[in-house]
Amino acid sequence: MAAPGRDGELRRTFPAFPARPSDGSGFAETWWGNAWVAALEEGALDPKRLARGRGYAAQGHVDAITVTPGLVLAYVQGSRPRPYRVQVRLRTFEDADWERFLDAAVERPGHIAALLDKELPQSLADCGVPLLPGPRDLDPRCSCPDSGHPCKHAAALCYQTARLLDADPFVLLLLRGRGERELLDALSRRNAARAARAAQDREPAPLPGVRATDALAPRELPPLPPPLPAPPHPEQPPVYPAAPGGPDPFALDQLATDAAARAHALLTTGRDPVGELALWQDAVRLAAARPGSGLTAGTRALYASLASATGRTPGDLARAVAAWRQGGIEGLAVLEAPWDPPAGRFDRARPLLLAADLPAFRPWRNHLTHPRGHVQLRLGRDGLWYAYESEPGHDDWWPRGTPDLDPVGALTGLGTSDDL
Repeated sequence: MAAPGRDGELRRTFPAFPARPSDGSGFAETWWGNAWVAALEEGALDPKRLARGRGYAAQGHVDAITVTPGLVLAYVQGSRPRPYRVQVRLRTFEDADWERFLDAAVERPGHIAALLDKELPQSLADCGVPLLPGPRDLDPRCSCPDSGHPCKHAAALCYQTARLLDADPFVLLLLRGRGERELLDALSRRNAARAARAAQDREPAPLPGVRATDALAPRELPPLPPPLPAPPHPEQPPVYPAAPGGPDPFALDQLATDAAARAHALLTTGRDPVGELALWQDAVRLAAARPGSGLTAGTRALYASLASATGRTPGDLARAVAAWRQGGIEGLAVLEAPWDPPAGRFDRARPLLLAADLPAFRPWRNHLTHPRGHVQLRLGRDGLWYAYESEPGHDDWWPRGTPDLDPVGALTGLGTSDDL
């Protein structure tokens, strides 16, 4: 997939959505997002593949999503180590279709205001132009061997695309062929021309005025209003245009997102969560904030730049990012700083593992290692157990799974009992 840094008016790349709990609610919240989901589900040939696709989407298996005219593209992690390349195609509008759409948009003043507020009025979608797809309009394609329509990977991408449409209906308009700036410019020109024609038909109204003595008379100003409450979370940065010789939009997005998160933390807690980090810790934090693990050209360049600035290798950074995603700064400390835990929790772990029909793990400092040398538990200073895996006979440990207070629970998901 092309680098997010090449984004422009007709190309937008969105970071991967995090995993979300399965609470039974739909993937879309707006009526137009639900219309997209309905087009997917009504055109699908196998409900079981749809269910698997919903599960993949809920588990965060869909990487960064790129949207261009007529195409949605992403990599989706399936059951194999290498992710699949998935695309969903949608017919773009002809010029005559866009003329009808623009005429309908300026017909009512509320249409433009709604679009600027990231809302899609139903009256605008029903203007005679098929803005939303029908059951057979979505054309999914996937590099996996499954010939289903759609396969579970393509279904997962479609469900995540519905969440993009919820947040910004201009994504749907881009899919139909035109970018946000081009559409807003066209709507502004048409609206101005419409207002000029209406003004020619009206008599000029007298200008309101105020006497100078009244305007300059002394008066007491009202008290200042109370400060506004802090927002619940930092907003997303704008989409930065790419221009030859201009700043890198990918880097601008990274800086703006990070600055917004730090400013929000200062506003709500009074402390900067990044101010106390060392250079290496901050580099790992920045790399972990990007989707993927150095797979795309953009993230490979980011990893190489951060690793060079800290005197480490991109491989060191990738391992540290895995530890950060496992447990934040404490997870990074567990990866890099062995320590000698006091008696108590560490000593009780081996009997618990034996009681769970696991072999006797070998202790070393805060580490407990499987006799075959392929699974390891590390006790963090926060009292949690962190699981690691390595090829047998190789001292190449990588963080895996989710930390847990129970050493047996920390091994959940690393394999079957026979594997352990």
